[in-house]
Amino acid sequence: MAPNRHRPFGIRAAALSRREFLVRAGAGAAALFVPSIQPMSLSRLLGEVVRPSPHADDSVVVRWNEAALQGVRESKLGPPMVARALAIVNTAAFDAWAAYDHRAVGTCLGPALRRAPRERTLANKEIAVSYAAYRAAVDLFPGSTTTVFDPLMRNLGLDPNNRNTDLTSPVGVGNVAAAALLDFRHSDGANQLGGYSDYTGYNSPNDPMDIRLPFEPKGVHDPNAWQPLRYADKSGSTVTPNFVGAHWQHVTPFALSSSSQLRSTTGPARFGSFEYLAQARALVELSGGLTDEHKMIAEYWADGPNSELPPGHWDLFAQFVARRDNHGDGERGVDADIKLFFALTNAIFDASVCCWDNKRMFASVRPITAIRYLFIGQRVRAWGGPYRDTQFIDGATWFPYGPTWFPTPPFPEYSSGHSTFSAAGAEVLRLFTQSDRFGLSATFPAGTSKIEPGTVPASDLTLSWATFSEAADQAGMSRRYGGIHFEQADLDARNAGRLVARQAWAKAQSYFAGGKAVERWT
Repeated sequence: MAPNRHRPFGIRAAALSRREFLVRAGAGAAALFVPSIQPMSLSRLLGEVVRPSPHADDSVVVRWNEAALQGVRESKLGPPMVARALAIVNTAAFDAWAAYDHRAVGTCLGPALRRAPRERTLANKEIAVSYAAYRAAVDLFPGSTTTVFDPLMRNLGLDPNNRNTDLTSPVGVGNVAAAALLDFRHSDGANQLGGYSDYTGYNSPNDPMDIRLPFEPKGVHDPNAWQPLRYADKSGSTVTPNFVGAHWQHVTPFALSSSSQLRSTTGPARFGSFEYLAQARALVELSGGLTDEHKMIAEYWADGPNSELPPGHWDLFAQFVARRDNHGDGERGVDADIKLFFALTNAIFDASVCCWDNKRMFASVRPITAIRYLFIGQRVRAWGGPYRDTQFIDGATWFPYGPTWFPTPPFPEYSSGHSTFSAAGAEVLRLFTQSDRFGLSATFPAGTSKIEPGTVPASDLTLSWATFSEAADQAGMSRRYGGIHFEQADLDARNAGRLVARQAWAKAQSYFAGGKAVERWT
C-alpha cells in the first residue's frame, strides 16, 4: 500500500477519551460524529463514560474490532489474555473472509472453505466475517454478549441465534470458521476454559508487600525475584494478586517456532552487580526529574484496568490508520482491514508469548521492591506523591508515578510488556502501510491529569507522534517515567517486539497469498 500523505491531526482532549479523539482524528477536520443507533462504543475519561459514535463508513471489520475492544474494557482479563483474545476474534474473521477471496487461505481449514467465484461478493464477506467474529467474541467475552455483540449483530441486520453450518451460506461459513478456530484455541495452553488460571504452580519466594504499611525488608527473601503486592483496589477491597499469566510460556504462538525462540540470553541485572544498583539509581533519578510532559506520557500509555490495555491500544491506532488512509466500507476497505487487523493482532499475540516467556523464565524484581530494598534508610531525591512534587524521601517509601489502587501490574518486571506490544504493533503498521509515518497528536488541557488533577499539566500539553516507531519508543519510555520498568527491560523488549512482528508479518503474508503455511498456527 502506498504511503498516505495526509497532514498530521491535532486533537484537543478536553472532554474526550482516547477512543473518542482517535475517532475524530480519523475523520479529519471536515467531519465530526455521525448519528448512530449502535451503542457499542463505550470509553473512559477521568472515570466517566462517554458514547462516541462510530464512523458511518467504517468497514464491518473495524466495527467488530471496536466491539472486541469494548469486550476488553468490560472484562477483567490480563494483557496476554487480551492479546490472545483480540487475535482470535480477528483471525476468525479473517478465516471466514478468506473463503471468499480468490487467493487467501484461512489458518485452520485452509482452502477447504473456498467458495465459488460467483459467491465472492461484498455482502457474503461481511456476513461471514460478522458471524465468525461474533462467535469468537461471545466465546472470549461472554459478559459483553447482550451489551455489545448482540446489538451490533442486530444493527447489521443479522440474527445472532442463527447457527447454520451450511457452507453454501455465508452464515455457515462464518460459524464453521469460528468453531474450528475456537476448538483449536481451547486447548492451546492458555487455559481459557479454566479461567486462565495458572497450572504451573508458580509461587514467589518473597512475602507480599503491603504498600499501606512501612516497608519490611525481611519479606524480601530474594532481591532478584518478583514480589506480590497487597493494596486496596479501586473499590476499596484488599487484594494480593498473584503472577497473571505465569503459564503463558506454554501457549501456542502464531508465527514463533516456540515461546522461547526469542528468549533473552542475558536476562535482567542480578542483585550485587553494578548494573542492578545502577538501574535502580537511574530510575530514582528519573522519578526526581519528572516534568509535566513525562507525567502525561506515563498516564497516557498506562492502559490499566477497564481500558483497552496495551495490546488493544494498538488496535485503536490501526483504526485510525484505516480512517486516515480512507479504507472505507466497500470491498477495498473490508479486504484491507481484514489483513491489517489479522497481521497486527497476531503479532501482538506473539509478543505476549515472547514477553511472558521472559517474565516466567526470570521472574524478576519490580522497581518498587528493588528500590525500597536498596535504599531503605537513605535519603533519595524522587517524586514525593500526588501534589508533593520532587523532594528528598526515605528510599523505603519510594512509589511509582501512578495510583495507589494499582501500584504496579501483577507480574514480573523483565521484559516490558508495553515495549514488546508497542514495538510489534508499530512494526506491523509500518510494514502494512509501507511507511513509518503516523501523524497523530493528542492535546491534554491544563489540569486533566488523573494522578494530580487540577495542577498537571500546568498548561495545555500536546503529545505527538510523527512515526509509528516514535510512538512505540514513547510507550516503552513511559513505563520508566512511571517507575514500572528498568531501562534494560524496556530496550530489550523493543528489539524483541520488532523481531516478533517481522515473523508474524511474514506468516500473515503467506496466508494472504494462499501459500503452504496453512497448518494450525504453527
